[in-house]
Amino acid sequence: MSTKNPFDPAAMSDNVKEQAQQIWLAGLGAFSKAQQEGTKAFEKLVSDGITMQRKVHTTAEEKLAEATQKVTEAAHTLNERATGQWGKLENIFEDRVAKALQGLGIPSAQELKALHDRVAALEAQLGKGAKPAAAKKATAAPKAATKPAAKAPTKTAAKATSKSGKN
Repeated sequence: MSTKNPFDPAAMSDNVKEQAQQIWLAGLGAFSKAQQEGTKAFEKLVSDGITMQRKVHTTAEEKLAEATQKVTEAAHTLNERATGQWGKLENIFEDRVAKALQGLGIPSAQELKALHDRVAALEAQLGKGAKPAAAKKATAAPKAATKPAAKAPTKTAAKATSKSGKN
């Protein structure tokens, strides 16, 4: 500071100008610092956001895989239950159909197989012992069936005979 009189109007004016200049420069410095800090803060927020996004994405993939596994297990369990219930339903249906067929007098598959086996056994016995007699019966029956039956006189033939008898 100079040795000037502090109450001198010119000195006061210079002093006010100098303080105003310092206030202006301090404001510019604060603005610059805020701008620098703001850029750094913004970059830090972007970096933190990227990190958070990666964590959320990883967590979401883990939860999705876990949910998929649980749904697959539940579907498998339901499929096993449904298959078991379907098997029971098939058995009930088969039993009821068999009872209905039995009530109508229709033989079961086991009965038909037993009958088939019995016929096969009888054919085998016939084939060993009494083959010539069975062959004679088999050939005699078709000959009788192939003979034409005696024809009965038709109405027109009877009319013709009766007309010729009247003359």
